[in-house]
Formats: sequence, structure tokens, C-alpha cells
Amino acid sequence: MGKIFKFIRNNTARFVPDKLYLSILFRHRLGYSMDWEKPQTFNQKLQWLKLNDRRPEYTRMVDKYEAKKYVADIIGEEYVIPTIGVWNTVDEIDFDALPMQFVLKCTHDSGGIVVCKDKSRLDIAEAKKKLKKGLKTNFYWQSREYPYRGVKPRIIGEKYMEDNSGELRDYKFFCFDGEPKFMFVASDRMKADDTKFDFFDMDYNHLPFTNGHPNAAKSPRKPETFEQMKQLAAKLSQGIPHMRVDFYDVAGHVYFGEMTFFHWSGMTPFEPEEWDYKFGEYLQLPR
Repeated sequence: MGKIFKFIRNNTARFVPDKLYLSILFRHRLGYSMDWEKPQTFNQKLQWLKLNDRRPEYTRMVDKYEAKKYVADIIGEEYVIPTIGVWNTVDEIDFDALPMQFVLKCTHDSGGIVVCKDKSRLDIAEAKKKLKKGLKTNFYWQSREYPYRGVKPRIIGEKYMEDNSGELRDYKFFCFDGEPKFMFVASDRMKADDTKFDFFDMDYNHLPFTNGHPNAAKSPRKPETFEQMKQLAAKLSQGIPHMRVDFYDVAGHVYFGEMTFFHWSGMTPFEPEEWDYKFGEYLQLPR
């Protein structure tokens, strides 16, 4: 299976039908087979949604620039991180005009990001290289997340922010038809190898499983804005089978992060596996 997947990924990915590609990738990543007829686990149901829930508005919702307008219309502009600029190419960016601290990221992918805490120490050539690579990436082809297929590749600049931990912790809520059921706190995010995920229920009880990253050595404290985040997540996810809504808490002020329809693209195991089924119980697939 691994050799077949590697060959498809490197040579013929764009010519493989979505269903076949996802079946092979799912088996390779999760270690069990995809059930298209009666999906039971959370990860299986996310694959089903990739093929069967393709609303046009989802593309706007995952576009990191367009999503700001969408969110502002629903919960208010005060929850949106200020935008410094948006550019079609790297060469359009005037780095001299940027503030001393900022964040640059591609609007259409996950990973093409430059975090600058001190412009005098920024390697501009390396930043441009990273962004150029991001602009050439079509995130859809990696795991067939349909909303990303039509997002226009651009670069957006945002105000740099950090919370009282000295970083910017992420509070991510799993919502099912407008009802938050689980969330996790992403901490130590400056280095991918150090990132920690701690999962909680809606009473902020720590849950005994991992998914993608280990737990933090010390469980993150409940933010004072926790209930407010829950309410905002519910508003943004109304009428959608499943969506993860992410927020930040900066000095007691909530800011919207992003909306994600496919957590880890539905390709990362839960440990223990029973939690894959528990999450799946809440995801009611549309007919």
C-alpha cells in the first residue's frame, strides 16, 4: 500500500479520481479502510463530506482574506484581526513600508506563513522564498479538500499579535450543526516539532487522548473568554454538518483565526482510537 501511495503521490496524483485517491491515502495514513457506504468514525465521515458536501460558499470561508468579511458580517468586525495589506505576488510587497512586527501568509493554503517579531532581523530573501513556494501550491491536490480548489492564491499581511503566554495560543472548537462539542488548545506553536494539543469538552474537562501532537506538560488554563468563544463558534457554524472554528485570546479580547472543514484533513489517528468513533457520533451526515 505504501509503494502504491508513493507512486500515485509523486507521479499521477492529479489524474486519480478523488474517491480512489482518498481511499488509498486514508488506508496509508490511518491503517484501516475507508467505508464510503456507512462511515462511522470522525475521520471516515470527513472523507465522505469531501465528496458529498460541496457548497460554493465554503471556498469563501476558507480563503484567509475573504473569510474576514464573511465573519465580520456574522459576528462583527471587532473580532477580525486587522489587515495590513493583500498582494497577488511577493514582488508587490514593500517590506520597507511594513511595520516592525507583522504576519504574512498565503490565503489559499496551510503552512505558507511568515511571522516577524522584529523586521530588523528578518531574512527577507528567505521570507520571499517561502511565500513564493506557498503561492505555487494548490492545497486541494494534497488531500482533496474541495473548498480550497477555487481559492485565489494571494498573500495577506496582518497585525502581529501575542497573548500573555508570550506566543499566540489557538483555541479550536469542533462544531456540529452549530453546536460546539469539543475543543483543543494549541500551544508551543512556534516550532512544529514542539506544538502541543490539549483537548477539552465544553465544561473544560481535559480529555484523555491525543491527535497529531502530544499533550502539554502542564494543562493550559481555561481562558476567561471561553464561554464567549463557544457562543461565537456556534453562530459561525450554524447549518453546517461540521466545522472547526479557531480563535485567539489577546488580553481578554477574542479574535477569529480561521474556519476549517477537515481537521487534519481527516487523515490523523486518534490515540486511543475510540475517540475517532466518539467524535464521529456527533457528525450527522446530510442525506
